[in-house]
Amino acid sequence: MAASKKASVAASNIANADSVGSTNPSDPNQAYSAKTTEDVSVAGGSVNTVVLNRTPAFVPSYEPDSPFANTDGMVNSPNVNLDEELITTKMAENSYQANLMALKTSLRMQDTLQKALDTKS
Repeated sequence: MAASKKASVAASNIANADSVGSTNPSDPNQAYSAKTTEDVSVAGGSVNTVVLNRTPAFVPSYEPDSPFANTDGMVNSPNVNLDEELITTKMAENSYQANLMALKTSLRMQDTLQKALDTKS
């Protein structure tokens, strides 16, 4: 579940990395607010992955031709680091592969045990 949530947030950040918006916080035309995930321990020893707004959510960019640019040609761009997001997606892929290998190993162990029990009968 955690890997799925992290991959989803990274994919959303990547898909919206090129959006821009006004630098005026009261303007409704804001850039995508980049997200991040954090693993939080909860009672009973489990861990939940929560989605948070990245701080800062925006970084200033110079795009004087944008309709959202201020008088200095600045716009807000999402605070997205594509390298970091690609690493997050790769880590999620590795997590899925590790879980699949654990499941396959468990199934092989069950088959081996069943065969051993069947031969003793």
